[in-house]
Amino acid sequence: MRMYNPPHPGEVLRELCLEPLGISVTDAAAALGVSRKTLSSILNGRSGISPKMAIRLGKAFDTSPESWLNQQVQYDLWKAAQNSRRLHIKKLIAA
Repeated sequence: MRMYNPPHPGEVLRELCLEPLGISVTDAAAALGVSRKTLSSILNGRSGISPKMAIRLGKAFDTSPESWLNQQVQYDLWKAAQNSRRLHIKKLIAA
């Protein structure tokens, strides 16, 4: 079941992981082994969570990589569904 208007995983990362721990973007990026620009792009919703980033986040925050990827999929599906009326698709049915 898809969530109604799910948050971008970067928002979740910022609000539930970084802010409560008082970790700066610079320190978090260093701990994750990525550039500050890369992490900032995710936190600001301009980039998504890749499988490699999901593994990094899972290890850093003791969470499952699948949970991060699932958040990204839910977000992406919601966004795509918002534009689905513009798609011209015919149903395919067996003869």
